[in-house]
Amino acid sequence: MRIRAAHLDELPVLQDIERAAGECFRAIGMPEIADDAPPSTDELARHQRAGLAWVAVDDAAVPVAYLIADRVDGNLHVEQVSVHPGSARRGIGRSLLDRLAARARSEGAPALTLTTFTEVPWNAPYYARLGFLPLDDGELTPGLERIRRHEAALGLDRWPRTCMRRAL
Repeated sequence: MRIRAAHLDELPVLQDIERAAGECFRAIGMPEIADDAPPSTDELARHQRAGLAWVAVDDAAVPVAYLIADRVDGNLHVEQVSVHPGSARRGIGRSLLDRLAARARSEGAPALTLTTFTEVPWNAPYYARLGFLPLDDGELTPGLERIRRHEAALGLDRWPRTCMRRAL
């Protein structure tokens, strides 16, 4: 699997990947997450223009997974990482996170951060296996607090969530 920067003309494909990956939430009783709209093409384009959007492509150079990130309080923050279910369980998500970690190191960022569901197997338990540690509320930076407030306003706190950090 090759990882490269996302191209603007691929953004609708990234939305398709997000919709397909979201279906996994329906099977675990989180249909609201499955039904959530993918990031808009404008939002995806903002990440792409900032150089913070990557795709994993198959042999035909078609994206099968993507990662978008932001800069939050001196760290690179995983905004979204999604793998099409047809390409899952092949280490693609890990490879995308490793690409982001390499970028963070090159920028001198000390860590990667993210927010995630604690009880979804492919969320917090997965990230913990990749070296992310949960943060207590007292450890949250102002930017992470802002992200968590926004998530709560969207209703995501209906299910247990956490912030996680991976030192680089």
